[in-house]
Amino acid sequence: MLRNLLLLLLLFPFRSFTQTISVYEGAYRAVIEREDGKKIIFNLDYSKLNGKPVIYIRNANEKILVDQVQISGDSLWFQMPVFESQFRVKVLADGNWKGFWVRGTTFSSRQEIPFYAYAGITNRFSSKNLPATNNISGRWEVEFKEDETTRPAIAEFTQNQNYLTGTFLTPSGDYRYLEGRVSADSMELSVFDGTHAYYFSALITSDSTISSGLYIAGSTHVESWKATKNPNATLPEEIIAMHLKPGQERLNFRFPDLDGKMVSINDPQFNNKVVVVQIMGSWCPNCMDETAFLSEYYKNHKNSGLEIIALAYEYSTDFERSKASLNKFRKRFNVAYPMLITGVSTSDSLRTEKTLPQFTPIKGFPTTIFIGKDGKVKKTHGGFYGPGTGIHFEESKEFFIETVNELLKEKEN
Repeated sequence: MLRNLLLLLLLFPFRSFTQTISVYEGAYRAVIEREDGKKIIFNLDYSKLNGKPVIYIRNANEKILVDQVQISGDSLWFQMPVFESQFRVKVLADGNWKGFWVRGTTFSSRQEIPFYAYAGITNRFSSKNLPATNNISGRWEVEFKEDETTRPAIAEFTQNQNYLTGTFLTPSGDYRYLEGRVSADSMELSVFDGTHAYYFSALITSDSTISSGLYIAGSTHVESWKATKNPNATLPEEIIAMHLKPGQERLNFRFPDLDGKMVSINDPQFNNKVVVVQIMGSWCPNCMDETAFLSEYYKNHKNSGLEIIALAYEYSTDFERSKASLNKFRKRFNVAYPMLITGVSTSDSLRTEKTLPQFTPIKGFPTTIFIGKDGKVKKTHGGFYGPGTGIHFEESKEFFIETVNELLKEKEN
């Protein structure tokens, strides 16, 4: 009897014992559940593309293709395409998913947060919506508050009956594609893109005031917020500005690229060129949007006398971990310009002194440094507004293009 069983195992290994469960194809309501009980909700779709399983993360007009999906037995694993971010779940008998969102952080190699996905539910929040008491479409002056510290922002919302989309603009960038609803005098918005995991709620007290706002991010972060409608609201750029120190006019750095080759700003390939230095990190969604633009622009203009260098400040000082994260960036956006690993973590209070001592502290990611053909720093600019901001995205691109064109017109040494 035992001999026959062993023969069956050799002829048909595991086939009867590891049957892969069928996964529901269609929409899911996805929920990240924090330790404090607060939930960040978004939408995803599971389907097949060229016969292979794929997932689409949905936020308003954005659909993020996730094509690294593996299924084994009743387990499903998928890796977000850009960030240190993945999901490991069990597919339950009722078709729902239960597992963890696993993400990289500055404090450890990974963090696990409970995650659920409910099959067949298409709406983001409750489908029981009451008629909206006010329409909050427009531009709002926002104040976020954590403990006793406040910070400014601008909100831009578009409301169509109960359906609400928009974003928050900050001095360094934006919160990308937010989607949600208005029900009676309450509003909810959320986003998930692999690293942004945000939820906003508030009370709409009139057509010009929003109060009692709650903003939660990631596994623990909590802030309050309030807003006043103001079509002329602006943000103070100086909050994220960095400047050359007195007596300084040139940069002098040397770091390894993703292949381990040392690259210096003083290398011959940058002589008599306009050089753009992109201060970024693979963990930064606004850096992702900027990289998508810069990569395409460089491809079309690299023969005009332009060079771009990315200086990466990662979660970790571990070269291999940083390399793996940045390689995803390079592959995703087909980056042809050098991406250098500074070896200094983004949380290091001395990150500027260790890498760019000619400057006052780096205050925001991304930040862009423009260098003229004479090798001198001509301009710096903090922040980048991505495609989720509409006209502001166009303005960010226009500023970059105009600055580069002005520097290309300057005479060489």
